[in-house]
Amino acid sequence: MSGLVRISFEQTIVELPMTAILPRKIITEAQKKTVKYKRIASSISEVGIVEPIVVSRLEENGHTFMLLDGHVRFTIALDRGAATIRCLISNDDEGFTYNKRVNRLATVQEHYMLIKALNSGVPEEKLAKTFDLDISMIKRRRTLLDGICAEVIELLKDKSVNPVTFDVLRKMRPMRQIESAELMLTVHNWTSSYAKALLAATKQEDLAKPDRPKKIGGLTREQMARMEREMASLHQDFKQIEESYGDDILHLVVASGYLSKLVGNAEIERFLTQRYPEFLDEFRAIIVASSLDQTGLTSN
Repeated sequence: MSGLVRISFEQTIVELPMTAILPRKIITEAQKKTVKYKRIASSISEVGIVEPIVVSRLEENGHTFMLLDGHVRFTIALDRGAATIRCLISNDDEGFTYNKRVNRLATVQEHYMLIKALNSGVPEEKLAKTFDLDISMIKRRRTLLDGICAEVIELLKDKSVNPVTFDVLRKMRPMRQIESAELMLTVHNWTSSYAKALLAATKQEDLAKPDRPKKIGGLTREQMARMEREMASLHQDFKQIEESYGDDILHLVVASGYLSKLVGNAEIERFLTQRYPEFLDEFRAIIVASSLDQTGLTSN
């Protein structure tokens, strides 16, 4: 490529007056009452604004800026009476946001960061204030992965998992933990309610403490027993489909290849169009379906 690539941001972080920045939206009083907002406000109160807000110039070499990303941080700083704020100046004026392009910190990663901070000598009280959490929650997060097998940690390491989900998984034996984590990945559901449903469907011998009866709020022993039977049947059906999936895909690819050559013959296509148009439509549907499956397998 011979063309020059234009830098999207100015290369230094600058301190701009609050009055020179125009937000694109207003943070409402209702939003200020949310847990997320209060947690960010508490973090800023303790350690300041770590990540600068992103702005763009309203006119070249102008002194007024449009706020692109960081409305919550900007509002908190404004409410605290800040006169200036650290900014990263974008050379593009499109209203993008980092939040759409950066994955939020996964629960497992957050745990490791917490452990690292604690091992570095950061007091639990300081962390509790930073994250606007009760100190008991910090102690609880410290032992988040205790009793969780390494395979499950690996499966869920980049997912935003409800911490209570790990409490539920901890009540299962390692093999059942792995089965449950794989089911969560299959349906893209890592909530505590789904984990409790999986626990309710877990056989007594697959529990970490099989001598203790399961207690799931809102479910009777009969209902849990029925869930166990249904889960066992579902798991068996899933395994059968998993075992035959490869052969089924192979047969589909072979059949699709044959039909593709068949339909690609002009004389055969003309004959089918005149005599059996419904067959031709079905053949083409099979070819398209196989093509989509192959595209999906390649992209994954």
